[in-house]
Amino acid sequence: MKEFFSSVRFKILLGVTVVIGAFMLRAAWTGGFGTVTSSLLGAVTTPFQKLSAGISGSVTDFFSTFVDAKAIKVENEKQKQTIRELNQKLVDYDKIKHQNEVYEGFLEIKERNPELEFEPAAVVGRDASDRFYSFTIDKGTLDGINVRDSVITADGLVGIISEVGLTYAKVSTILDPATNIGVYDSRTRDTALVTGTVQLAEKGLCKMYLLPRESGAAVGDLVVTSGISGQYPKEQVVGKIVKVAPESHGSSLYAVLEPTANIKSIKDVLVITSFAGQGEASSNPIGGTVPDQTESAESSGAESSSSSAQSEAEAGGGAP
Repeated sequence: MKEFFSSVRFKILLGVTVVIGAFMLRAAWTGGFGTVTSSLLGAVTTPFQKLSAGISGSVTDFFSTFVDAKAIKVENEKQKQTIRELNQKLVDYDKIKHQNEVYEGFLEIKERNPELEFEPAAVVGRDASDRFYSFTIDKGTLDGINVRDSVITADGLVGIISEVGLTYAKVSTILDPATNIGVYDSRTRDTALVTGTVQLAEKGLCKMYLLPRESGAAVGDLVVTSGISGQYPKEQVVGKIVKVAPESHGSSLYAVLEPTANIKSIKDVLVITSFAGQGEASSNPIGGTVPDQTESAESSGAESSSSSAQSEAEAGGGAP
């Protein structure tokens, strides 16, 4: 026994017992054995908790990526739909705004000419090879439109229906040499005819011919329809005089007109389907004057064609 207490083994056991006792006393003093156990368990489990939390966070982030992507896709679709709706509203707004502008012009025409009956139409096609700027509109016989109906805008006369289908019609403009319109100078009341020429059409102009030699027509005068043949309603503005000169044969004058309607770029027109005096030709001669707004004559077709041919080159070369 004495040997045991003096052995190294006893000394080690005693040292361990002292250390454990001291540890237990300290633990009892600071909060009991529960704290010791918790500390030991915490020391052991904390690394595993950190690992578990890391794995859990990674898995959560992995699946959250797909969930967020789906939510973002849904939100993008909502935004795209909103943009589409806004674009459509903008288109509708522009369309309504344009229609209002067009109808304001048409209303002005109706107020000036209450006897006119007309059909609004939109330009839907142009023939790029036509030097006289003919075009196609979106109305036809189903809308009451017929060949030789007059076509106008709020600014003035545009032309005449030259071809018509069920849902479309072709318009030949006043720049076309096949067109002859009875007109008069609104200031001097001198009567004449208006037609187109190849040279003038290139400049967007047309020719007023068979003016009386003693006419006082001058640059800046407005020229309006006389209603002579019953084909065009009277007092529709045709254009403004930009040049006056004698014909080559010297028996009459001619003038170069700038149409008041923007024939090259118009988008909307009115087709006149009925007007007072439609189809009623007058017997008044061309080359005189219009007394008290009576209509002058659009006869003398052979003479007018001959005169036009003789001075076409002169008008085309001298016009601005």
